[in-house]
Amino acid sequence: MEDFIKKILWPTDFSDEAQEAMRHAEQMAKVFKAELTALHVVPDFPSSLYNTTESVKGELVCRIDVIKQEALERLEKTKKTHKAKFRSIIREGNPAKEIVKTAEGEPFDLIVMGKKGLSALEKLFIGSVANQVLRNSKVPMLLTKKKAKKLAFNRILVPTDFSEHEEIERDYAWKLAKSFDSELVLLHVLELHDQQFAPRVLDEMIETVHKRLSMRKKREHEGIKITEDVVRSLSAELGIVDYAETHKCDLIVISTCGPGAVERFFLGSTTEKVISYSSVPVFALPSRFRRP
Repeated sequence: MEDFIKKILWPTDFSDEAQEAMRHAEQMAKVFKAELTALHVVPDFPSSLYNTTESVKGELVCRIDVIKQEALERLEKTKKTHKAKFRSIIREGNPAKEIVKTAEGEPFDLIVMGKKGLSALEKLFIGSVANQVLRNSKVPMLLTKKKAKKLAFNRILVPTDFSEHEEIERDYAWKLAKSFDSELVLLHVLELHDQQFAPRVLDEMIETVHKRLSMRKKREHEGIKITEDVVRSLSAELGIVDYAETHKCDLIVISTCGPGAVERFFLGSTTEKVISYSSVPVFALPSRFRRP
């Protein structure tokens, strides 16, 4: 199968999470024989500071240049320490905006980022740099946390809601499973919130969804093991995260299609919540993703 990931972007802020992301980025680059590029964005000073004296402006510019050089040296040190192969890019400005601009400029086929934990307030209003990139980029993202005991993707979980976008997720997940020789697990979560149903009614609900899953057109060239399952949960994100962890899945493939912009801003999409809650790496396909 032709490699569909040829250029990988690894944004790094030199944190532990970024170092963990590098491990996954290197693995992806090895499997797909892809070119790996490291990106560090130096946050610029507020524009108001530049509207002062020439001496102050010059000092700010010099300071940015020094930080850029230090970052480049750290990347070169990372290469030697981890015996990694990548080219380096240094940018300045807003990290999320520069990551999106760089990823779409070449363009890259995949962004691999580390996901930091967020406070309750950050989750509600702002979100991390990774979430901002996810909301604005057309490029698929692999989001990792620290620290995975292994990098094998033996079981890949694909949540499905029977939406018009699910074929894109399934197609991409199938390509990943084929490349890693993985089992593919297609999961539908019955969001029943805290409502109680008689066991007979619940069984009928699950059976109905199972039939709907089995009626879908089967891929004529699957060549991999595919399992389909249905579970009930208070919410989609909790069902997905719990299933991934209890069934020992190694990767979740999911898109960000769903709630509108206002709801995503205040509550976060299901994908963003899965990324925040899950200890399993998440391969996210942004809503603006271009089908390969």
